[in-house]
Amino acid sequence: MAGKTLTEAIKDDHQEMYEYHDAYKAAAGDPDAQARWARQLTWEVARHAVGEEIVVYPLMEKHLGEKGRQLADHDRAEHQKVKEYLYDLESLTAGTADYDKVITQVMDHLHPHNDDEELTDLPLLEPCLGEEGSKAAAADFKRTKKFVPTRAHPSAPNQPPSETLVAFLTAPIDKLKDEFAKFPTEEMKEELKQSRQ
Repeated sequence: MAGKTLTEAIKDDHQEMYEYHDAYKAAAGDPDAQARWARQLTWEVARHAVGEEIVVYPLMEKHLGEKGRQLADHDRAEHQKVKEYLYDLESLTAGTADYDKVITQVMDHLHPHNDDEELTDLPLLEPCLGEEGSKAAAADFKRTKKFVPTRAHPSAPNQPPSETLVAFLTAPIDKLKDEFAKFPTEEMKEELKQSRQ
């Protein structure tokens, strides 16, 4: 089975979040560009969080027993805080101090959370999954992200099966809103891609 391991898939997502935030900061003084990069960041964080809650955290609970339940509950609580920040962001205007403050709060919360996942959670989980199991979990995670909400919904459940049902009901509404939202243009994405090289 080809493909990335679960750890690699999660780390790739974390890196994208950081790159979108860097692009947001680089666009200082351009509220339109900042709004586009913030929308891209929100889109990635929302999908990533629900994907983990549906796929990864149940695996931690299944394979790591009580320790896995504790880690998953802790991670869900951290996601909840980020979802609240992102929900608040939707009522603010890009280019303002309040908007910038909330983006900073999101990233200040995400960095240690992502580090915990990469340095604690996933190293404990990966040996239980084995290489093929890890690649299968990564494929499930990536597939799930295609069908989940693209915006923060802090009042939604954060554990399957309720979360799965609500996610599938909410996602089409989010995707419709995304049709009218401003995302980075292809030119902006290409510039980001070039800056990575």
